[in-house]
Amino acid sequence: MSETPVKDHVVVQHLDVHPYGRTNSITGPPIDLYENGYVDPVYQAKAHILNRSIQDIGMGKYQWGLFVVAGFGWFADSAWPSMSGLILTPVVNEFQFNGPFLSLASNIGLFFGGLIWGLGCDIWGRRWSFNLTLLIAGLFGVVAGASSNFASLAILMSFVGIGVGGNMPVDAAVFLDFVPGSHQYLLTILSIWWCLGQLLASLIAWPLIADYSCSSSTGCDRSDNMGWRYLLFVLGGLTLFLWGIRFFVFTLLESPRFLSGIGKDTEAVDVIRKLAEYNGKPCPLTVEELEAPGKIHGREVLGSPGRRRVLSEGSGFAIDHIRALFATPKMAWSTSLLIVVWGVIGLASTLYNNFLPYILTTRGVTFGDGSLYVTYRNQVILSMVGIPAALFAGWAVEVPYVGRKGTLAIAAGLTGTFLFASTTSRTSNELLGWNCGYALFSNIMYGVLYAISSEIFPAVHRGTGNCLTSTAKGVFGVMAPVIALYANLSTAVPVYVAGSLLLFAGFVVLLLPYEPRGKVSI
Repeated sequence: MSETPVKDHVVVQHLDVHPYGRTNSITGPPIDLYENGYVDPVYQAKAHILNRSIQDIGMGKYQWGLFVVAGFGWFADSAWPSMSGLILTPVVNEFQFNGPFLSLASNIGLFFGGLIWGLGCDIWGRRWSFNLTLLIAGLFGVVAGASSNFASLAILMSFVGIGVGGNMPVDAAVFLDFVPGSHQYLLTILSIWWCLGQLLASLIAWPLIADYSCSSSTGCDRSDNMGWRYLLFVLGGLTLFLWGIRFFVFTLLESPRFLSGIGKDTEAVDVIRKLAEYNGKPCPLTVEELEAPGKIHGREVLGSPGRRRVLSEGSGFAIDHIRALFATPKMAWSTSLLIVVWGVIGLASTLYNNFLPYILTTRGVTFGDGSLYVTYRNQVILSMVGIPAALFAGWAVEVPYVGRKGTLAIAAGLTGTFLFASTTSRTSNELLGWNCGYALFSNIMYGVLYAISSEIFPAVHRGTGNCLTSTAKGVFGVMAPVIALYANLSTAVPVYVAGSLLLFAGFVVLLLPYEPRGKVSI
């Protein structure tokens, strides 16, 4: 195997193939997303080499196994946040409190979970965060089912949120660290697990809440209102089961890009060797090859004793990772726009979910049968719509001239359009129909949004980048119940503002300077 320095920092290997991996029939040559403009040329060159190695190994059984266990995080991120809504009516009947406070407690936990685990996976690595999040969510979820009053339930659900809140930032980073560049679109399709989590939670809640709940708050005691407790027990137990598969059945390797980024090239190559062995392929990389870019730049390794010298090594200090995402004007513009998009979409979703009931009531909508059975049946139908949405999103992001940005912009615009249309409903079936359209395109929107953020952020700072975006969404998630508690509910304007915000988010997406389609993340 020969090595040839190119443009003073890129090491070209396997001259019979593209230096960043093999050409894909759909996306073309997997070119580096940052081309040659990344602030740390040594890290970028090493990322090229690692990308080529992972592409040479190919999409094998390790990556497909990771697709499943990483999907557990998407599953939990969907199922647990929906609990605040699914159990709200029976819990309010029993404990008699102001409903939005339960959502507030849960969203505070989600906010801190995203903050802690997102930053943490860039500081202490992916493996600890990946293996602890589901454990925390499952344990506190089971215990929450035994709550005897609202205070204990709210506290326990906030701890569930701390565990769940770290799943999306961490699991997206983990999956993208190992998938070949030709298969990065699978990160979008991972959102199918999000849809499955929503569907299963609704299917479990349907019989339990409908059959084991008080009909009203009058004389509602624990023995007549066990449905929501059974739901938490079942979902908590299932979450612990999924954690057990992650921890005892599947062995997660540490991210080779993370290890190389902090100067541990030998360990990074060892991970590539284990990955190749697991997939039944020869190891395509040696330590000397991975260290070559550092030697070209006069550095044996990416750091020196007593002092970290490049941004990609600041794994001991979260502030260094944040600064690195704003290191150049183009990166700063990209990071800022992603934060804005996440915040705007988060705000639009909260406004819609909190104010839609008012506008429907004031327009005299007749819902027909308002029983719990019909309510949860409709929830199951809406959840099922999300499954084809995830598959469609995975196809759409690879369509030429559309890509990630186009798919996200169109989906956000159509989500806002169906939001507007749903306010015209005059019957239960009309509302269900419009909401099916809303559910379809909102699932596409969120699936692409989660993926494009992780693809744009460089791996060594990806957890931090995902943390910033999810925090923006989390801030507005915390605001949602506050709005419901204190805002003027006598106006329907916020619902229309929400639709406008989604249209605005679609426009902002088009301003992103990076399009990941056909390019490999570093």
